Order: sequence, then structure tokens, then C-alpha cells
Amino acid sequence: MKRLAGLAPIAVLVAALAFAPVAHADIKDLEEGAKKEGELTWYVAHYTSEGAEDLGRGFTEMYGVKVNVVRTTAQVAYQRLLQDIKNNQTICDVFSSTDVGHYVRLAAEGRFEKYMPETEAKIPPTFRNFDPAGFYHTTSAGLVVLTYNSTKVKAEEAPKKWQDLLDIKWKGKVSTGHPGFSGYVGTWVLTMKNLYGWSYFENLEKNKPQIGRSINDTVTALNAGERQVAAGADGSTLFSASRGNPLAVSYPTDGSVLIIAPSAIMKGTKHPNAAKLFMEYLYSVEAAKINAKHFAIPLRPEVPSPPGAKPISEIKTIRPTVADIDKGVPEVIEQWRDTFGN
Repeated sequence: MKRLAGLAPIAVLVAALAFAPVAHADIKDLEEGAKKEGELTWYVAHYTSEGAEDLGRGFTEMYGVKVNVVRTTAQVAYQRLLQDIKNNQTICDVFSSTDVGHYVRLAAEGRFEKYMPETEAKIPPTFRNFDPAGFYHTTSAGLVVLTYNSTKVKAEEAPKKWQDLLDIKWKGKVSTGHPGFSGYVGTWVLTMKNLYGWSYFENLEKNKPQIGRSINDTVTALNAGERQVAAGADGSTLFSASRGNPLAVSYPTDGSVLIIAPSAIMKGTKHPNAAKLFMEYLYSVEAAKINAKHFAIPLRPEVPSPPGAKPISEIKTIRPTVADIDKGVPEVIEQWRDTFGN
């Protein structure tokens, strides 16, 4: 009962904020204000470092406003942000994590500026109104799929469903990221637990997977030939393959894990106009083209899927609910450490 009582004030706050008016702004006014501010700082886990830097550079080229790109894994970005808050520092202007649970907690604490990007109306309905209260918005989407080194594994022998990674023939040949660092991996681990129970990972541990931090570390492991198969991100894997590396993806028959990753403007930002303009930019055709170049799912329908990537409409996808992620990811991080010892 004490726990429920403690949550009551948060529930009242969230309900009150949900009915507050959503802020909009004139784009021309934002551009003028952003140029005066001159810069913004972006804590981001959505993309590879190269992809994030490309997006930041694209914004600077369009508006003449510098983007300080701080690209880390989701949990590292979150801990960095919490440290800023603890020290009463406002460094981050726009926060982009791949762990939806971060937004649930931060929004409940009143840490976000309420803002509804005008350009959000131009993305597919599937990705709109992720937070009806208007504090955070889908700005990136990707998949966790089965990936493999195509010189060491023939397409017909590659894993076809998630449970195939448990086959003893892959002992010492599997690569994964770590849910304690990567939001993509945290969502994947939670999804596998929901599908198959924690015994899935107890059996995976017997195959002695190589565990990196970011899900993108699986690309490095496969390219180096250190591992042959992985639970990897579609975008970073296909981008590496497009550069001539021996990588391929297999969309699991039991479902590719869909990652919907939001962004939000921090309350008290020192660069409010630049932050709002940047949110608008993340929904632009220009940003969608940069995402497609890096094999992320383009949110604008005018921009085609990257070469070699299946359109999301042709893929069976699965994902936990926002409530599941908020509660479940912290739990599976602890279970992971108990099982894998790291």
C-alpha cells in the first residue's frame, strides 16, 4: 500500500500534464531564434556514431546551427542525463534514447518540455502520437533481427527463428550486445523472455556468446570473423554490408523485434528554439534520406526503404508495450547479469 501511495502524486502530475495545451511554434520564428542561440547538444543512442554525426551535420548545413552530438548507448546516455540533473546542470537539449522506459520516468518527473512538432503529421500514422500528452515523439525506428557472416554461414544454413541461436552448432559462434548498455538489446531480451521465458537465455549462455555493449558491436564481431551469427540491428548490419563486408540479415519467422525510439526536449533547455527546430528537422525528408543512407527505417513515406532492406510492411514484427518496457527492462538487466555474469 505504501508503494501505491507513493505513486499517487506522480499519477496526478501525469494526468494534469496530459491535459495541458501542447506547444507549437512558427517555423520561421524558430529558425531565427535558433540562429541566435547558435547551437544545441544532442544526447543520442538511436544511430551509429556515423549516422548521428551525419544527421547533426545535415541540420547545421540547413540552418547554420551547430549540433554537439553526444552518441552513446541508451543506458549510458540516461545515466549521463541523470548525473546532469543531480548536479542541477542543463547540458542536454534533445534526448534520444532507445529505451522507452526512460521517457516514462522522466516525463513523470516533469523533466521534458511539452512540444508537438508540426512535421510529425507527415510521418506514417503508425509512428504518430506515441505519447498523447506531447512530451516525447517517435524519431527513429529499427529492427533487431538475426544476422550472420555470409562467408562463414550459407543463407540456407543461417538461423531462421530466434530459438535457432540455441542450437549447439552455434556454440562459441554467437554475438550479442548487452541490455545494461543498449536499449535495442534490452527490448530484444525482454521480448525473448516474454516469448520463451528466461530459460531461453539460460540455454543461450551454454553457447557462450560474445557479449559487447552496443548492439552495433555485433557488426564488428561478425566482420572480424570472431563470431558467425548474432542478434543484431538491421540498419547497422545492412549499412556495413553495403560497404562490401560479408554480412547478411535473416528476418526471424517468429518476429523481428521492432524498436520505436523517441526524442524529447529537456525542460529548462538553454537553446529552446534550436531544440524545437531540431525536433522538426528529425521529421524532415532530408533527415529521412540520411537515415535511409545509414539503413535505418525512413519515417517519411516519400523516402524509399534502403537497398536490400525489406519494407516494414512486409516484415512480421513484435514488440513489448511501453508499460512492459518500463517495468521489464530493468528486471531483465539484473537477470542477464545473474546468468551471464557481466
